[in-house]
Amino acid sequence: MPSSIQVGTILIKEWPGITQLIGLETEPGFAEWRMVKVGDAFTLDRKIHAAGWNLFFMASEVKAMFFGSLGAAKIQRALERIVAKVKPLNFNGLEVTAIVARHFLGMPYVTVSAHSRHMQHSCHLDSAEARQTSRENSEWARG
Repeated sequence: MPSSIQVGTILIKEWPGITQLIGLETEPGFAEWRMVKVGDAFTLDRKIHAAGWNLFFMASEVKAMFFGSLGAAKIQRALERIVAKVKPLNFNGLEVTAIVARHFLGMPYVTVSAHSRHMQHSCHLDSAEARQTSRENSEWARG
């Protein structure tokens, strides 16, 4: 994963044709996740709305912590743990909302926080089952 992960970074699941449909530029992330190359979430939201789609922000925050100092590899592992926590919800996006370095009794640790995002055509958030069906269909299309 590139070392450019920072607060405000948005990751989307890679699925056929979505970047061309909405006009998004992405770069490799990890596994099936890609980093969206856009200034901020507001700009992304405007691009998605212009294409006739909707971008949802989930209020529940998901966190992962690691001991030691900041590093790209450690942040990637923390994001992988966050993705594992939200995978059952079948959302297709994730926004990094905080990366906080602290100390406890002289021991450095970092907390990475993120919120799920979901991109879809309808203005009403699909159920978890409908999102799962959509995910399975896109996985089938990829082969």
